Amino acid sequence: MSSTETNAKKQNRFTLRTVKRAQLPKNKVAMLRLAALLMALLAGAVFIMIIGSNPFAVYKTMVEGALRSKLAIYGTIKIMIPLLITSLGITLAFKMKFWNVGGEGQIIMGALFASYFGIFHGDWPHAVLIPVMFLAGMLGGGLTGLLPAYFKAKYNTNETLFTLMLNYIALNLVIFLREGPWADPTSPGYKKFALFTENGRLDKVFGVHAGWIIALVLLILTFIYLKYTKHGYEIDVVGESTATAGYAGMNVKKIILRTMFISGAICGIAGMIEVSGNAGTMSEGVTRGVGFTAIIVAWLAGLKPWSIFIISALFSIMEKGSSVVESTFGLSAACADVLQGIILFFVIGCEFFIRFKVTISKKGGTN
Repeated sequence: MSSTETNAKKQNRFTLRTVKRAQLPKNKVAMLRLAALLMALLAGAVFIMIIGSNPFAVYKTMVEGALRSKLAIYGTIKIMIPLLITSLGITLAFKMKFWNVGGEGQIIMGALFASYFGIFHGDWPHAVLIPVMFLAGMLGGGLTGLLPAYFKAKYNTNETLFTLMLNYIALNLVIFLREGPWADPTSPGYKKFALFTENGRLDKVFGVHAGWIIALVLLILTFIYLKYTKHGYEIDVVGESTATAGYAGMNVKKIILRTMFISGAICGIAGMIEVSGNAGTMSEGVTRGVGFTAIIVAWLAGLKPWSIFIISALFSIMEKGSSVVESTFGLSAACADVLQGIILFFVIGCEFFIRFKVTISKKGGTN
């Protein structure tokens, strides 16, 4: 084959490229997200049929299972509370382009700090113990968020890796304490943390522990903080450009430290609520993966607090409903996880096409 023919074939090759889109109109974004949801449901239906079940019955049971009774609704709300709070905490960091993937560790440390008082000072009055546990949870999560922020601000370390590794350190610290210094002396054969006394348990309000009130208050405060305060404005500017923030006279390092402490503190509150409101004790499974799910929720919501509330509710309905589907149709937990994964795949994929478009380019030519 001659060199001329070879060059001609090379020039006829086509390549795929991703190009950042201009901002799409809101109605078009809504249509894309609706299309992604419908495709996810369709793909999920195909999977359900493959495993031998009726997709309409499964989807109906999933929704009904999360909302069919007061007890089911209470269970859905309990799932939603830590997810909503952690998503709000992560949002503060993400707004600043600080990629905090350490929500798991911050929840754990918040729970651990709060549990110290719940386990060893359970005889304190309820009106004293709960506020102390709340503040301890904030401190535990806040310090865990502050550590990677300090190294980022001073040495420009990679915050993604730093916060991720802290998750495992926090988890293994819990295991160490459970096996040794904090082991329940009344249970020598099975290592566990002691249960909290009633003084260390959150009160119930309308059938659910008071964590839902804390979550709603944090939702409103986060919205106000980001939209109407000087600190919120500084977070936005630092997120856009640290150079611009510095030129405008902002103390970028201080903003990073302050914001990450608050971000971690909010996640720590979620940990305190989980041990005091749900479990009544500390355990290594306190997070239930909420720290990682919250990243998806915050991102899908566009880092907007009210959108986070809606998406957290939808995720909680899906999680609660999936457990009912497992028992009703005799499906394994893996099947429910696959179904959730399919839905997440399409929804997250939709966000890619909202921000980017795929173009076909001819080599040596134009699109």
